[in-house]
Amino acid sequence: MMTGCGGGAHRKVIVIGVDGMDPGFVERHWNALPNLARLRDDGSFQRLRTTTPPQSPVAWSTFITGLDPGEHGIFDFVHRDPVTKDLFLSTDRTMAPRWVLSLGEYQLPLSGPRVESLRKGKAFWQTLAERGVPVTIVRMPANYPPLPYGNELSGMGTPDLRGTQGTFSFYTDAAGEESRAVSGGLIRRVQIVRNHVALRVEGPPNTLRKDRAFAAVTLDVDVDPERAVARFAVGEEMAVLRQGEWSDWLAADFPLVPHVASVRGMFRVYAKQLKPGFEVYVSPVNIDPEKPALPISQPPSYAGEAGRFYTQGIGEDTAALRQGVFDLPEFLAQSRLVLKDEQMLLDHALRRYRDGFLFFYFSSVDQNSHVLWGRHDDELLTFYQAVDRAIGEVRRREPEAALLVMSDHGFSTFNRAVNLNAWFVAQGLITGDRRKAWAAGLNAVYLDGADREDVRQRLLALRDPENGRVVVERVSDVQATAENRALAPDLVVGYAPGYRASWATGLGESADTVFETNTDAWIADHCINADDVSGVLFLSRGLRAPEPSLKSLSGVILRLF
Repeated sequence: MMTGCGGGAHRKVIVIGVDGMDPGFVERHWNALPNLARLRDDGSFQRLRTTTPPQSPVAWSTFITGLDPGEHGIFDFVHRDPVTKDLFLSTDRTMAPRWVLSLGEYQLPLSGPRVESLRKGKAFWQTLAERGVPVTIVRMPANYPPLPYGNELSGMGTPDLRGTQGTFSFYTDAAGEESRAVSGGLIRRVQIVRNHVALRVEGPPNTLRKDRAFAAVTLDVDVDPERAVARFAVGEEMAVLRQGEWSDWLAADFPLVPHVASVRGMFRVYAKQLKPGFEVYVSPVNIDPEKPALPISQPPSYAGEAGRFYTQGIGEDTAALRQGVFDLPEFLAQSRLVLKDEQMLLDHALRRYRDGFLFFYFSSVDQNSHVLWGRHDDELLTFYQAVDRAIGEVRRREPEAALLVMSDHGFSTFNRAVNLNAWFVAQGLITGDRRKAWAAGLNAVYLDGADREDVRQRLLALRDPENGRVVVERVSDVQATAENRALAPDLVVGYAPGYRASWATGLGESADTVFETNTDAWIADHCINADDVSGVLFLSRGLRAPEPSLKSLSGVILRLF
């Protein structure tokens, strides 16, 4: 239990959630993180037990509800449909209008679409709001759509306007390149004619059309004939960029029915190369907070108060780095744009804050740890330091508030990928279309005829033939409620540090080999045994939390009020 001095209730409680902040990294860099060190000295610093599995949507759902995954029903990034066996996003779904009117090539909805959260359980701040405590929740992960309490802005799980978790566009005139879809993006071959090119930027699938063709706008680019400078124009918006520069947000109306209906979106442009070749990156089309097409805040006007920012739940474009569209310095520049947006949103939240409960979320430590951990620690430290400065600013501006700084998990290396379904094939558990055991998502295993204990013991006995190391440290059962049992996996695999499910396994697919050396730009992860990736918990003076865990943290926050 966590209590305040003398057991009195707090009028102000602030929680800063830092996705992926690792206790070991913090301990190695105390001198560079003075505000965290001061918070430790004035109050306390502890390791925070995470969930099994230690995936962000699972962990944050447990923090939100105080429930285990078996109770809140979020088990992995993706779930398996028990009937069709298809995979779908675990946290939310968008349901089409039930009734439509067909008119030629269009189908007009007679009711609006509905976005539904798939998380079960009651959010702890709902309890606060029901008891008259003002609440502000800024970018809480796994909270899309946001709940109707106080002021809320959705975070991780919020899609781009296309309905994905982020689809960039990359336009190039490079010889030999061809237009194609890649993981997380679209590559488009273009041709410059008399220093001009019209780029087709795709937005949302047009739900008013029977073929659901993507609505699109034209981004006109005029390249200076002598210098590496270009003008980018869409509608009434324009940016002039030198090679290597980023634009601000460009808003665009994506037509659904010409001259009748459109949807507002926004994107940023990076002029990667203008001469001698042409290479231009366009960010995923984000929901415009000033005119949101989807429910990203409560009340709806709250999203637009601070200006434009990355509304997509995870703004850092690791997909562009993994596909070679960004090099590492370019990715870091884009990631700092996201961090700048977060700093702006924090300033806005603090300016509005008077009392009650405030939660604010930083994504930058997590997303940069995935591509910097263990090889580029100096660069990673700069993101930790930015968060450290923000925490110092919170303490300066709200010195009387009870302050908690927490993370959902820590980090580890990702050196070897495990194609678990290939291993199941080798074990005779997958033969043709018959799957007695099947892996999907990053930690989940589903059984259909295989003996649970036999599969568990085989997994625990698995060794890497390259070095003889233990691959799996723990295999856990899932104790799901009756309501969640159909979607729950049968087993959760806790990999040893250095190992993780392969990308193919995450999609429920197989591969030719069981083990692969990880050569991807994504060099670190946390989807392993929970004991190896604890989070952090800092408490300001007078607060206590014996043996803290994500599950208990929401309850102790409630007790502060």
